Amino acid sequence: MQLWIPFAAAAGTLLGIASFVGADWDAPPVETTQMGYRGTGMNVIKDVDKVEALKALNAVPEPLWEADPEGDRAGEIYENVQVLGDLSDDQFNLFMAAITEWVAPEEGCGYCHNLENLASDEVYTKVVSRRMIQMNQTINVDWEPHVGDVGVTCYTCHRGQAVPAYYWYDDQEPKPASASGRGGQNVVGQFVGNTSMPQNALAEYLLGDKDIRVHSLTALPDPANPNPAGTKETESTWALMMHMSEGLGVNCVTCHNSRAFNDWDQSPPQRVTAWHGIQMTRALNNDYMVGLTPVFPDNRKGPEGDVFKIGCSTCHQGVQKPLYGVSMLQNYVDALDKKGPTAVPDYSKYVPGETQTMAPDGPTNSSALPAKTTVAATQQ
Repeated sequence: MQLWIPFAAAAGTLLGIASFVGADWDAPPVETTQMGYRGTGMNVIKDVDKVEALKALNAVPEPLWEADPEGDRAGEIYENVQVLGDLSDDQFNLFMAAITEWVAPEEGCGYCHNLENLASDEVYTKVVSRRMIQMNQTINVDWEPHVGDVGVTCYTCHRGQAVPAYYWYDDQEPKPASASGRGGQNVVGQFVGNTSMPQNALAEYLLGDKDIRVHSLTALPDPANPNPAGTKETESTWALMMHMSEGLGVNCVTCHNSRAFNDWDQSPPQRVTAWHGIQMTRALNNDYMVGLTPVFPDNRKGPEGDVFKIGCSTCHQGVQKPLYGVSMLQNYVDALDKKGPTAVPDYSKYVPGETQTMAPDGPTNSSALPAKTTVAATQQ
């Protein structure tokens, strides 16, 4: 008998015990919530250590004041108000002040405006913010099956930051090791739960409309009804699921029955909500974000030149319901819970620092717009 074998086994055992009881390591405390029938493994597990941080991240700011809906309309008072012109003067100023707190609390009004001429569109962030207001209105009006009565505001994504903490783009670094190149894997994909799943899978589902279903309906291959999806498609689907799981802070059984992942009738109702969320995210990226590509400077694009795009984590930021389901929309109904003008300018004609009015009927580079002395003079 080789004498080193029992010594090696003993050393391995001691090392294993030390890793569990050592001073620098402990298992995170968890809370488990049963989601389905006993024995099905349908349990959602939460890391208790993260609860307080998530509560702070999802705290809802109080409205700055209650606006008076009476009085002259903003579009009658101020220049270049293209979207929110039907708000009263006080409602308009409240919304402008709120956006400043939600998006650029340190930079202030100058983040989106030329302070010498607040009506001008020469600062690119103003052009972007106008389109984002239209996007908020579209979400609240057209995507009720996903956002419900809670709705969204600019704060839902921005949380006091000019750029939301979570977004995605065409990720080619480090270059994929697979021969397929784009969309390859075998690297740590930052947008797919830090797994080695296809690193650009989000583009297939949250920009493109690739079929997500890969589950076979029979245990064995069925020649009469073959499953066209293979390992490659399955891995891309897993990448999307990892993104959703991380973004919402949940696991698979929040939306799926563990004994029949494919069966909608046996799935929790959250699966339908998630389906609408995928459709909504895809539409927002195609209808709003991609079109703004000519407006954004290079430092607001990914390394491949595409704009930052929306994912599930952009709004949810680690919790199943953004802001734990607390609605901020109720305080800004007149601004965001109805659609204003929906026309879209030709953004390819935008010139930062020069374009004074970026309107659907064409840009104007004249500097003849009057200077304003109030924040409410801005177009939004």
